Amino acid sequence: MSLSARIQDDMKAAMRAKDSARLSAIRLLMAAIKQREVDERCTLDDAAILTVVDKLVKQRRDAAEQYDRAARAELAAAERFEIEVLSAYLPAQLGDAEIDAEIDAALAASGAEGLAAMGKAMAVLKPRLAGRADMAEVSRRLRTRLST
Repeated sequence: MSLSARIQDDMKAAMRAKDSARLSAIRLLMAAIKQREVDERCTLDDAAILTVVDKLVKQRRDAAEQYDRAARAELAAAERFEIEVLSAYLPAQLGDAEIDAEIDAALAASGAEGLAAMGKAMAVLKPRLAGRADMAEVSRRLRTRLST
């Protein structure tokens, strides 16, 4: 079953269950997917949909942090609920050891040494880890590795 079909089925299930919060989050995702399809004039495949989901999750994390800083707990909780709903469509996240192993493999493949070659290593890592790891964390780890 494609990711798009799974999202559609989940939307129908949320409608039947009258789960308005979950339905709202899924509709938000469907709107973002449709907007990207209209912008690019194509039908998105599963990899492109994962990119959209990842972007929405990142936006929700940033919003939740801002709401926490502004002492708006109810809004932060709503954002975290949306993160939970959206994260169900992402593949399992990699652990620290797996990320470090991927960084080692990317450094070996690209021959990157020093901070100037960080772009080469990230170009190798991004397709491998997209949707499976927080790329900001991967970048931070790579920068630490290359600076030593």
